[in-house]
Amino acid sequence: MCVERLQRIMMAIMLSLIVVLFFSGFIKVAVVLQAIVIAMLLIWAITNFCPSIWVLRKIVPPCQWE
Repeated sequence: MCVERLQRIMMAIMLSLIVVLFFSGFIKVAVVLQAIVIAMLLIWAITNFCPSIWVLRKIVPPCQWE
């Protein structure tokens, strides 16, 4: 497993959790978590710095795309 793939898997899990929370009635929690995900994606798009990838690089090696 490599950093970029792990980050995408974690994002998919997070978005799935948000959908489950939303339909379970925890709308406020789902909106807050969605706002955090949106903020992280905006930071990544504007500055080309992704906080989750930065943290994961300390644990998991980077991908070797070939």
